[in-house]
Amino acid sequence: MSAELAAVIAVIVIAMAFDYTNGFHDAANAIATSVSTRALTPRVALVMAAIGNFIGAHFGAGVAKTVGSGLVELPTGRASLSVVFAGVLGAIVWNLVTWYFGLPSSSSHALIGGMVGATIAASGTVLWDGILESVILPMILSPLVGFALGYLVMLAVMWLFRRGHPGKLNRGFRWAQTVSAAAMSVGHGMQDAAKTIGIIVLALYVGGYQDDAKTIPEWAFWTSATVLALGTYAGGWRIIRTLGRKIIDLRPPEGFAAETVASSVLYFNALVLGAPISTTHTITSAIMGVGATKRLSAVRWGVAGNIVGAWILTFPAAGLIASLSYFLVRPLFT
Repeated sequence: MSAELAAVIAVIVIAMAFDYTNGFHDAANAIATSVSTRALTPRVALVMAAIGNFIGAHFGAGVAKTVGSGLVELPTGRASLSVVFAGVLGAIVWNLVTWYFGLPSSSSHALIGGMVGATIAASGTVLWDGILESVILPMILSPLVGFALGYLVMLAVMWLFRRGHPGKLNRGFRWAQTVSAAAMSVGHGMQDAAKTIGIIVLALYVGGYQDDAKTIPEWAFWTSATVLALGTYAGGWRIIRTLGRKIIDLRPPEGFAAETVASSVLYFNALVLGAPISTTHTITSAIMGVGATKRLSAVRWGVAGNIVGAWILTFPAAGLIASLSYFLVRPLFT
C-alpha cells in the first residue's frame, strides 16, 4: 500500500469516527422532543431517527459540495491530508467534551471550526467569503428564524385547536409527532451526513484520487449514511435530557410545532441553498420559541444561556484543538 493511499484511508477512517460521534451527539436533535412528550419510546425513536438519517444522507449533495470545496483551499499531497485529519480530530474532541457535559453544541460548527483552525495552522487558504456566507450568517440567522417560526407556529396551533379537548389533542399530536420527528431525522441526515461526505471528497481530492472536490462517489453516500445511523442508534441520552426536559416542559402540541419548524428550516437550507446549518441550533431555538408562547418565564433561560455559550465557543474551541492537533499529526503524514 502506498503512503498516499494509507494517508487517504486514515482521513476517511477518522471522518467516519466523526460521523459516528455526530450520530450519538446529535441524535437528540431529532428525537428529544418526541421522547420527552412520550410520543415515542426511546428505542423506537432511535430506530426511526437512524432510518431517517440514512435516507436523508442521500439528499445532501449540496451541503457536501459546500463543505468539500467552499470553505478551505488546500493543495494536493500528503501534507494537506494532515490538515484534514487534524480538522476532523478537533471536531471529534469538542463533540466528546460537550456530549460529556450534556450540552447540545453544533457538530457542524465543530467540524468547520476544526477545518479552519487546522488550515490556519498549516498556513493554508481559508475561503473567508464562503465561511461568512455558509457558516457565520446561518449561525446567526438560523436560531433567530427557528425561534420566530417556533413562536408563530405554536400560536397558530393554539388558536386552531383552542376548543379541542386536551386529552384528545395530546393523543392526536403524539401521532403527529411521529411524522414530524421522522421529518426531522431526514433533515438531520441531509445536513450532518452530508458534511462527512464533504470531508471524504476533500480527502480524495487532496490525496490525488479525483480531479475536483465536488464529485461525490456513490459509496461515500452509503458509508456516511450507515455510520451516522449506527451512531444515532447508540443514542445521546445526556443531550436528550437537556433538549427535552431542561429548557421547557414540553407537551405533544409543542413538540410537534418545534419539530415541524426545525425540519422545514433544515430542508430549505439543504435542498435550496446547500448551506451547512446546525441542526442543533435550529431545533433548540425552535423549542425556545415554542416555550415562549406560554410565558417568557416558561423557558429556563439559565440553561438556554449555557447552550448559547457552548454555541459561541464551538467554532474557536474546535479550531484551537485542531490547530494543536495539526502539529502533532503532521509528522505522521510527511
